[in-house]
Amino acid sequence: MRAEVVTLTNMCMIYNDKGQVLVQDRVDAKWGGLTFPGGHVEKGESFVDSVIREVYEETGLTIRSPRICGTKDWEREDGSRYLVLLYKTDQFSGNLRASEEGDVRWMTLEEMKHGNLAEDMLDLLKVFTEDDVSEFHYVRENGEWTYVLK
Repeated sequence: MRAEVVTLTNMCMIYNDKGQVLVQDRVDAKWGGLTFPGGHVEKGESFVDSVIREVYEETGLTIRSPRICGTKDWEREDGSRYLVLLYKTDQFSGNLRASEEGDVRWMTLEEMKHGNLAEDMLDLLKVFTEDDVSEFHYVRENGEWTYVLK
């Protein structure tokens, strides 16, 4: 069977002309720490509309022209797949504000890399920043989770 149950989500790296990225210090027991804003795609919603909406809800910024730069995915315990569509953009407007998801602030990628990153975020940054990497895929080998970058 080719069809599968999938949870669709997104994440967006927003960068400015000062060499900074917008980070979210996510408050979440399962996946907390420095990451980029994003969230779930609603039923029937376009992927681009969903990332624009999620970024606005979590940061107060309205992004334009988000470009997909890769994916992150894994198989869940129930056999369904969890897929994160990864975007980036340097086009935005609005007034920055925090949300219940966490505080947001601008910092350089180097500052971010040395901060309290969410789990696996250091390697996930490669999908956002390296043109030859577009996939972050978790696999279970010998009962242990590992990931591959492609």
